[in-house]
Amino acid sequence: MTPAGPGDAVGGASTAAGRPVVLFDLDDTLMAHREAVAAGIVLHLRERGYAAADDAAVVAAQVLWHELEERHYHAYLAGELTFEGQRRARATEFARAHGDELDGEAAGAWFARYFERYREAWALHDDVLPALDAVEAALPGVRFGIITNGEADFQLAKLVRLGLEVGHPGRIGHLVASGAEGVTKPDRRIFEVAVSRFEADGAVSGAAYIGDRLRTDAIGAAEAGLVGVWLNRSGERPAEVEATDAAAAGVHEIRTLAELAPLLADSLAVE
Repeated sequence: MTPAGPGDAVGGASTAAGRPVVLFDLDDTLMAHREAVAAGIVLHLRERGYAAADDAAVVAAQVLWHELEERHYHAYLAGELTFEGQRRARATEFARAHGDELDGEAAGAWFARYFERYREAWALHDDVLPALDAVEAALPGVRFGIITNGEADFQLAKLVRLGLEVGHPGRIGHLVASGAEGVTKPDRRIFEVAVSRFEADGAVSGAAYIGDRLRTDAIGAAEAGLVGVWLNRSGERPAEVEATDAAAAGVHEIRTLAELAPLLADSLAVE
């Protein structure tokens, strides 16, 4: 697939001036979110005394928790639930499936305790720091940022714990969160906001966005004029309509962040 050129990026300056910007999704792109969720929910359900002694029961519990996260978190993104409301809804349904009825306050406390376990497991994917180093070597002067669907304070706390502080002298220039902007990926406006933040610091010669969700991240970014990169760690096969849209938008697919620097060297290099 053919990438958008640097001069075609949202808000991009000419290829003869400015510095490139490389933006990332956070959960399951930089942070090993799914792994942290899986570890946290197992520790929590055992602490609660739910029946999950054998491997099959543990896997079933992890699958259920992931399904509830997907459903209720997207309800929050759609404005159907508050941030706290989606947390309580997830806790209530999971507990009920294990014979434990919770009211609103109890559900909030349940989730808060689970969150402690989840937070203990926060970690970067192993390929993140080497990839950032490689991109910096391939694109001297590159600037890094984050675009995330979520609450700014919550996501900022993750970055701090992961050692990716935002702002000078941190490695991440700007964090753009949907909760603060009132618009979620894949809406092109959130990508435009991110690029404009960097433009306020200096001319942008080109911009790329890397994320683990094909539609939300890569296609959304590419349709907004950035170089859209799908990080497909699991080798997922997309639905036909998404594959068609990705090809039309010029989306790139990689299996690991180790593949990123050479790709961006070709896509964002300033001549």
